[in-house]
Amino acid sequence: MAELILFYDGACPLCVREIGHLTRLDEQGRIQCEDIQKDDFEMRWPQVDPQEASSILLGYYHGQVIKGLDVTHRAWSLVGRGWLTAPLRWPVVRPVADRVYLWFARHRYTISGVLTGRRRCDSCTSGKCDIPRR
Repeated sequence: MAELILFYDGACPLCVREIGHLTRLDEQGRIQCEDIQKDDFEMRWPQVDPQEASSILLGYYHGQVIKGLDVTHRAWSLVGRGWLTAPLRWPVVRPVADRVYLWFARHRYTISGVLTGRRRCDSCTSGKCDIPRR
């Protein structure tokens, strides 16, 4: 059973890349990734508001709701790479990092377009993603 259930936006090319990377590193199956764009999402996860999950990364860690960069740090920690995200949770950095993250979340499709050449990816939600997951 997974320690972290992570709800991500499967239409966001950058999100899909990060989830792909996490999934490859998660050799022990500690993270369960759930795409909020799937047709059956609301049926399978009625307790999760897809609008909220779209505006801020949501997760359940041992049954407790966590949000934003806390989800990111927990996920990377579970795959042995928490040292990469730990500075984002330091008391002096945390407030700024959280604000920057919320800005990123609001503009993720535009940022994805600039960085990947694709703003949104319908094929990612269909399971036929052609975006390299490295």
